[in-house]
Amino acid sequence: MAGTEKKQAPAKRAPIKKASAKKQAPGKRSVGRPRRLDPDAMVATARRIVEEEGVDALSMRRVAKELGSTPMALYHYVQDKDELLMLTLSGTAAAFPRPHLPEDPRERLLAVAVHMHDILSRMPWVLDILALGELTDRNALWMVEEIVDSAITCGLSPAQAVRAYRTIWSYVYGDLIFRRAAERRADNPPNRRWFPEMVTEEDAATLPRLTAIKDDWRAYAADYEVVDELDAIVQGLIDRGTATG
Repeated sequence: MAGTEKKQAPAKRAPIKKASAKKQAPGKRSVGRPRRLDPDAMVATARRIVEEEGVDALSMRRVAKELGSTPMALYHYVQDKDELLMLTLSGTAAAFPRPHLPEDPRERLLAVAVHMHDILSRMPWVLDILALGELTDRNALWMVEEIVDSAITCGLSPAQAVRAYRTIWSYVYGDLIFRRAAERRADNPPNRRWFPEMVTEEDAATLPRLTAIKDDWRAYAADYEVVDELDAIVQGLIDRGTATG
């Protein structure tokens, strides 16, 4: 039938809808937008990183990445890494019930010092945060209050009480750091000889005492009770403070 049929009018095309001239505001896209940040999840993530990998592994970028967010989102809740670390400490001391404390101020001081050592020994990651300076858990300040108050009640001046606290804290912190280092060496024995193994009979002339006890050094160093050592420190601080008035 070619050449004899009537030509049909071309089919009408559906009108093309013009794109809306209204543009989406920058940053309002739903696709790929980071989900809303949960402050509790932020702190929990930061604490987990510090517990498992140490303080050096923590960064705002690392936490944001694990939460599917951006570093800038974190800055709506914390000013910097130090504040984030402060939040990771929040509540750690409160997780341990306060011990029953004796009425006698000297015994009270000792009991608080021992408690401080005990809870920190269970949370070694906290030592890395405390090493940064003035960061601390507000819930732990009751221990500082008790030590200072007990020291003043024992006859020390406020200045002496503060110095007594610093002495006690230095022992607690230093002992726990030393213990952790010893555990690390035990798990990964060094290839080289460190102290006291580095001391040999050739050192007898210059290091006679160390040469004589070098073989028993580790046993002597490990054979002591924290309570006894703290008791001696507390007594010494009180004796010195009261003797000088």
